[in-house]
Amino acid sequence: MLTLPLIEVSGTARSMGRAHGEAVRDLVRGFMADRVRAGAVFVRQRRRDGDFLATAAACLGLLRTWDAVGWDEHHGVAEGAGVDPVELYAACNLTDIRDAACFRPLAASAESEGCTTALVPAARSATGAPLAAQTWDLNPPDLAFVIALRRRPLDGPATVSVTCAGCPNLMGLNAHGLAFGTTNLKVHGVRAGIPYLSILHRLSRCADRAEAAGVLAATPRAAAHSYWLADPTGIEDWECTADAAVPRGGEAPLCRTNHCLDAAHAAREDEPPTASSAARLAHARAVLAAPRLGVTDLRALFADRSQGVDSINRYVEDGTGTSTNACLIAEPRERRIHACRGPADRGAWVTLSP
Repeated sequence: MLTLPLIEVSGTARSMGRAHGEAVRDLVRGFMADRVRAGAVFVRQRRRDGDFLATAAACLGLLRTWDAVGWDEHHGVAEGAGVDPVELYAACNLTDIRDAACFRPLAASAESEGCTTALVPAARSATGAPLAAQTWDLNPPDLAFVIALRRRPLDGPATVSVTCAGCPNLMGLNAHGLAFGTTNLKVHGVRAGIPYLSILHRLSRCADRAEAAGVLAATPRAAAHSYWLADPTGIEDWECTADAAVPRGGEAPLCRTNHCLDAAHAAREDEPPTASSAARLAHARAVLAAPRLGVTDLRALFADRSQGVDSINRYVEDGTGTSTNACLIAEPRERRIHACRGPADRGAWVTLSP
């Protein structure tokens, strides 16, 4: 079984970053080497005058004004790992930055497309409280760099998340009971702006969904993503492009894969939904139609292989260029997450709190 390493840091933003970088220095360098090279080649092949690292530098510069705390922690990670902060930022936010460097969303492909979310409101939850869950699916080599990160800052709430070595919070939960995560979308209108991991890291400091929603709506986003939020009072999903944000919520379960559900956003997508995205969404909707859903049901959903290569549970050997690198189920009321590294049926699940 694949195990999930846990890194624990505390202190100021800068000191937490340094401790994070020092703890996984070799992993950070390996992660960066793969991603910076891949991003630069990808941009060069698609736009002769596109500059992957220059775009990363522009986005990182914007971060300093938008979220000085996140900027400081990122630079602490770079110092601890002994790496260049711009190259680290490019690696962490690969999909958004390579899109912005090309001035358009890159065509959806098996390589860049993945992730399934499932959000259960209290009225449909076996626990009587909201549940929120996500698979994180991307490049198979990234599996080697997946970690759990527990942060206990001097200022702001403690957090626990699943992310990659050297990266800020990706999907997780804070001590207030706010859970968060994302799926990737491809919509025209990308720009140099705040990329998705910096947005998630900023959301992780919010007290509740209302504060997080305000942050999402006001952020000068670089590219399209969906963001999900859950706290002890409810669930919501935000479909965001660089310049628009559409929320969903209510008393019914919500799920999402990697294509737009809002008609105006769908009209601006780079390609129609892939077979995988459509199949995973249909299967998730069918399962979430059950009258009651609990943690065990969500784990079973994430482990399901009934759709073959289009299943929510994605294997390296499917040969699609995408695999399930991590899974997370959050219980905001109980202030805990259940997580594994790799596919739901191949990773050792652990329960963690901020």
